[in-house]
Amino acid sequence: MCRHIAYVGVPLVLDDVLVRPANGLYRQSWAPRHQRHGTVNADGFGAGWYADGDPVPARYRRTGPIWSDPNFADLARVVRTEALLAAVRDATEAGADGEAAAAPFSSGRLLFSHNGAVRDWPRSAAGLAAALPARALLGLEARCDSAFVWALVLHRLDRGATAGDALAVTVAEVAAAAPGSRLNLLLTDGETITATAWGDTLWFLHTPGRSTVVASEPYDDDPHWREVPDNTLLRAGRTDVLLTPLKEPQ
Repeated sequence: MCRHIAYVGVPLVLDDVLVRPANGLYRQSWAPRHQRHGTVNADGFGAGWYADGDPVPARYRRTGPIWSDPNFADLARVVRTEALLAAVRDATEAGADGEAAAAPFSSGRLLFSHNGAVRDWPRSAAGLAAALPARALLGLEARCDSAFVWALVLHRLDRGATAGDALAVTVAEVAAAAPGSRLNLLLTDGETITATAWGDTLWFLHTPGRSTVVASEPYDDDPHWREVPDNTLLRAGRTDVLLTPLKEPQ
């Protein structure tokens, strides 16, 4: 299991939502408050952010725990952005693929993270893999379940699906092929956030016209945090948040 967070809104430094808050992602790497599976997220971490005027996000990823990297703490103190996605990792398979397996994954202007696990990986994914073009499989950044889920999402986006449809269909197909999978997905293009709650916690903090945060769990005790019901698709920007129920596979 993992913890992840996305933000779109007024400019801030990474430190404001990742390190400084009492229960920020930094602390969630060793002391999450709402994590249902696993206790420590020390198998890698990453952050992606959008620089002013550049639609393609930058990424910083490492294999070890976030608390062991003083360079990241220094980076987070000065990097300013209007949108970010970051995650700390508890690997489904320990040691699998190192830094390449750490979210966020990216393509063009998109950043993606998977909080969860595909049940009975990789056997359960064989049928889904057969439906992907060879290019998608050969282009996997890592051989872990999260990278594979990203390939499924990206394949649908490349074929013209909306972000919401791409996540919803991917969750439905993986859940049908591997019942009991946990599939909290998080996607941003720097303007909007799309996410699923499927098997673990998801929360959002929305300040109309100013910012939206979507995260595995609140980073502070602000009473305006709202929990997303399980089996739900979330679509958000600065101005609104839309929640849509997702159907269990038949």
